[in-house]
Amino acid sequence: MLIRTVKLLVIGLAWLPLAACSWSLWPHCPECPPPCPPPAPPVADMGLPDVVEKLTPAPAKPEPPPPSALVPATWSEVEGWRDDDPSLALNAFLKSCGPLRLRPQWQAACLEAETLDPLSEPAVRAFFERRFVPHQLRKPDDDRIGLATGYYVPDLRGSRQPAPAYPYPLYRRPDDLLVVDLREVYPELGSYRLRGRLDEQRVRPYWDRAAIEGDGRPLTGQELFWVDDPVELFFLQIQGSGRILFEDGSRVMVNYAEQNGHPYRSVSKWLLDRGIMPREKMSMQNIKAWARENPAQVNELLNTNPSYVFFRELPGDADSPPGALGVPLTSGRSLAVDSRYTPLGAPVFVATTWPDSDRPLSRLMMAQDTGGAIKGPVRADFFWGMGDTAGAQAGRMKQPLKMWVLLPAEEPAP
Repeated sequence: MLIRTVKLLVIGLAWLPLAACSWSLWPHCPECPPPCPPPAPPVADMGLPDVVEKLTPAPAKPEPPPPSALVPATWSEVEGWRDDDPSLALNAFLKSCGPLRLRPQWQAACLEAETLDPLSEPAVRAFFERRFVPHQLRKPDDDRIGLATGYYVPDLRGSRQPAPAYPYPLYRRPDDLLVVDLREVYPELGSYRLRGRLDEQRVRPYWDRAAIEGDGRPLTGQELFWVDDPVELFFLQIQGSGRILFEDGSRVMVNYAEQNGHPYRSVSKWLLDRGIMPREKMSMQNIKAWARENPAQVNELLNTNPSYVFFRELPGDADSPPGALGVPLTSGRSLAVDSRYTPLGAPVFVATTWPDSDRPLSRLMMAQDTGGAIKGPVRADFFWGMGDTAGAQAGRMKQPLKMWVLLPAEEPAP
């Protein structure tokens, strides 16, 4: 029954890209755009892996990292290692140890880290140098310079009830969102998670952003909060976590719960293609400023990104949102990475520059999060923390980057 259900789900989600001249959208071949392509094989006759490859939208199929993505290095080759105080990253590393201590090769390092004096920079530095081997990340073409961007936890003004001042809904995970993990049926497709909705006993792709925020409002009744600014809400979805500030002075934190299954598309391209904003001026702050000055075009801008994020309310005592590792993020010491290349939880030394500056920023950080736009071996998103001050740094950060992953001395590189 499970296999049959999954196959029906895949067939439903796959109908759009497979529609061609043979389907009712093009009932007669002469009406098709010439030349008429040869008919595609029926979906029902394909093996599930073939159907999955044709899904729209389809999650990117992860490629295994090349064996040379991590290259062993010496500590003297880690640029800027002597310029940072690693004791400032010790608390973040102890958070990583929560899940890491379940892996035998990390247990000794995690146990010793608990005994260290967090105020002793020499002791903590000696610990990392003795217990870990740095491995520099590089691209398949041997390029070792990548991109560092930043993210943060924004503050949004909001309410638990709709009001004229708060007309824009922030949605929880919808009741009708179907998420199927294929690994239980086809282990070779374990990286695929299919999202859809049931419509008259057929599974369809889930609503995209334009449909969710359009006049039809298909998610009425699924609201978690209401906020005052659609652009701030859009960037909250990009950041993945935020705080909702109420008029009585109280606040709550919200965190990523699910996503609608559509691919993330940057709104920067829309602005670039129309000559509205040059690449060198592109930043979160400048995009927000343009949106305030051009409210009639905001919906068109935002709808270029069909991806939509749903949220959950965190407990009232949450001081920081959890990342993909499941531990609270640490301002200035947590990093979002591509987990195909950088193991979640691992210490990572980054050599980059401060936002909009050539001033070196060399820092020991922890790989504790991931992100939809964080793809590639030398790619990272720097967590700056909470509120507007952190946002000022995060929104301007687009800097060159070098990365070294620190692996336990007894653990071979992936």
